[in-house]
Amino acid sequence: MALHDEGIVDHEKLNNIDAVKGSFSTNGQFQIVVGQGTVEKVYKEFIALAGVGEASKEEVKEASSKKMNPLQRAIKTLADIFIPILPAIVTAGLLLGINNILTATG
Repeated sequence: MALHDEGIVDHEKLNNIDAVKGSFSTNGQFQIVVGQGTVEKVYKEFIALAGVGEASKEEVKEASSKKMNPLQRAIKTLADIFIPILPAIVTAGLLLGINNILTATG
């Protein structure tokens, strides 16, 4: 979740709920850890109780990126550029290594 004010969260009450395994805040997103297989049920119930609309992953990412400082935004931009092409870079390196092994004399 991307919260406007994370200070209003009562961590003690939240962690005392049976279904909640933990909670933490990172990269502008507040995350609640729930038991396996209950995420969808808890999410639907939360939406109904809180009276908020469902948000897509892109909307949450956009909201949390607004809370990042310039250095975090720069690192995120670099990661967004290089992560998709990383498999191609690794594959090219492996192929060059195999080529060197096969063509080595001796």
